[in-house]
Amino acid sequence: MAGEKILVVDDEQSMTQFLGIVLRKEGYQVVTVNSGREALDKVKAETFDAVISDIKMPGMDGIQVLQEIKKHDSNIPVVLMTAYASQQSAIDAVNLGAFQYLLKNAKNDEIKLVVRNALEMRRVRSENQFLKRELKRGHEEKAIIGSSEEMTRVFKMVDKVADSEATILIQGDSGTGKELIAREIHYRSRRANGPFVSINCGAIPRDLLESNLFGHVKGSFTGAVKDSPGLFQVAESGTFVLDEVGEMPLATQVKLLRALQEREIIPVGGTQPVKIDCRLVAATNVDLEKEVAEGRFRADLFFRLNVIPLRMPALRQRRDDIPLLVDHFLKRHARGGTCKVVTKEAMELLMKYDWPGNVRELENVMERAMILDEGGSIGPEDLPDKIRFGHSQKGSLVIDSPNMTLDELEKEYILKVLNYTRWQKKRSSELLGINASTLYRKLINYGIEKPAGTRDEGDDIMSDSGEAAA
Repeated sequence: MAGEKILVVDDEQSMTQFLGIVLRKEGYQVVTVNSGREALDKVKAETFDAVISDIKMPGMDGIQVLQEIKKHDSNIPVVLMTAYASQQSAIDAVNLGAFQYLLKNAKNDEIKLVVRNALEMRRVRSENQFLKRELKRGHEEKAIIGSSEEMTRVFKMVDKVADSEATILIQGDSGTGKELIAREIHYRSRRANGPFVSINCGAIPRDLLESNLFGHVKGSFTGAVKDSPGLFQVAESGTFVLDEVGEMPLATQVKLLRALQEREIIPVGGTQPVKIDCRLVAATNVDLEKEVAEGRFRADLFFRLNVIPLRMPALRQRRDDIPLLVDHFLKRHARGGTCKVVTKEAMELLMKYDWPGNVRELENVMERAMILDEGGSIGPEDLPDKIRFGHSQKGSLVIDSPNMTLDELEKEYILKVLNYTRWQKKRSSELLGINASTLYRKLINYGIEKPAGTRDEGDDIMSDSGEAAA
């Protein structure tokens, strides 16, 4: 883009004049100096988008100029020039941080192309830094709220383990904030500038899970029209979160164990191992020790994942945090308008409720209340019946017979919640405090089907299952 500012450094005035003419014709702003020391003074006093410097100059040479500029601003591309060069000297210059190496007798078009490429690289780096700042700001806006004793213990553990490379196993009910804690660990670690990648093992069909994790080679299965990297590779130099790891099939668990032990993977259909470099964080809402005892989860993988265990408390176990969370969600969903307040009576109801869906359910309730409330304060009438009246109202479970089995009770409760939400399965899973894939399996196990004539609310459980995880 024309108008960018370029600094030209050469002890030969004729060379700076020549480059100044060539680059100004392209619309660039050009500043010329005749010594390395002058160049450094200019870079510290003004902002430049690129620097072109001769290598051989009296006093401070081009290599020294390059090194000092990189100390000041590592994103400024520096192009080095010389009257004669060998392939090795060009390689050495690039290794020291130069963007490119140019001969002084290079054609005008070659000079213009190198400058355009250098400026493009500068733009890309600036955009990347902006996106990283925005990503981090987005993370900070979703910071974990809590000052209770239970959450204080969690924060202290995060402080201790974030900067290590050890594998972490986060356990807790759905909606307790397991992924938020995983993000917190990532942003406090030495891998904070790397990618944060997460996959819900229960939301991906079993026959596609391995391909998602480890990648595949062209022709390994129908539809594999080209080589594709797995998420382990996508997470290179960053953090990889395996959410709901307890849902992983046994066959895939074997391959995951090998990946953790050898720090390498073999893509589906491939034969050559691929080295990986990412920090693994696993999360689950099931009791993995029980799963191991019942043969549904490998003991050796459990011990490999459970290097540093971290348990997220349910919201009912940290009721002191409810007022803080309510205030946080009211501000988040104010959408630029006046922030509403919650009456004392409504807050008492919120404090008494058991919150089976945990923090996620509380946020949904507050967002709903803000939409329904027509005044400036949220009262009991703005809260769902299940919170206002407990378990005696429509949509809640009433035990008709003390002789019902636990399975019968669970089936009846699921049916009542489905009817209450008009068969919106994603919403139902949130109210039940389970992820959508778990609800899907329970519907199959209990033989529960949508009644004929029931209006379809457009809530496909399989497409939403990834959003339903904690």
